[in-house]
Amino acid sequence: MGSILFENVDKYFGPKVGGVKVLDDINLAIGEKEFVAIVGPSGCGKTTCLRMVAGFEATTSGVVSVDGRAVTAPGPDRAVVFQQFALFPWKTVRQNIDLGLRNKNMPKALRDEHVAAALTLMNLQSHADAFPHQLSGGMQQRVAIARAYVLDPDVLLMDEPFGALDAQTRVVMQEELVRLARVNPRTVLFITHAVEEAVYLADRVAIMTRRPGRIKEVIDVRSIREAEGWDRIPRIEDVMDLESFVHLRTQIWKSLREEKADNGA
Repeated sequence: MGSILFENVDKYFGPKVGGVKVLDDINLAIGEKEFVAIVGPSGCGKTTCLRMVAGFEATTSGVVSVDGRAVTAPGPDRAVVFQQFALFPWKTVRQNIDLGLRNKNMPKALRDEHVAAALTLMNLQSHADAFPHQLSGGMQQRVAIARAYVLDPDVLLMDEPFGALDAQTRVVMQEELVRLARVNPRTVLFITHAVEEAVYLADRVAIMTRRPGRIKEVIDVRSIREAEGWDRIPRIEDVMDLESFVHLRTQIWKSLREEKADNGA
């Protein structure tokens, strides 16, 4: 479960007459347990697309659906990880992860079991009783991801989740997310400005135009990754040296550069 479909989606901020058109006829299908990254110029509507799937934004016209059901509100089948960690500073790691389960009125014994599994999944066992201020940025984002995974969502929505991290920590978290995608796959919609990150993580990369955002093209990464054996290469820096990786990165950069050039940037 967890397929996502955008069908002829338009979005205006404000009224159609006099408002700002953000999205223009978005059509995109994301399959079950597929990892799709969206890249595009600043302000093109990438995050708005994610917020529509989350149920935080309504379409002006067209439909966004998950598993064939139109999205009208947030739901437990979808979890969101933001760039800012959004952890409760007065709660421990364990308590932050447990919060969503507590809100679902799950019995404590079962909650403890699920939280323990999430701690193990994200290698947080030794930090379970620490408070957020005692953790690095990367560790705090691990907690945020664990909090999303513990709810067992079909869809994981990630809005530039590593954007606030330093370069070295970002690489570690990218490798961690690849590991998670193998051991506990979910349908993932991932928003990023980083082309290298999109190519390394995603099965497909959707490139958006400048505002009003449209899907300009969708690049198939998975078939090339599988053919070239990227999954057998443990370090991201070694993957980035591959000719196939460089070709995909260059192809996406050229497409994005065209949008900036058309905009006079």
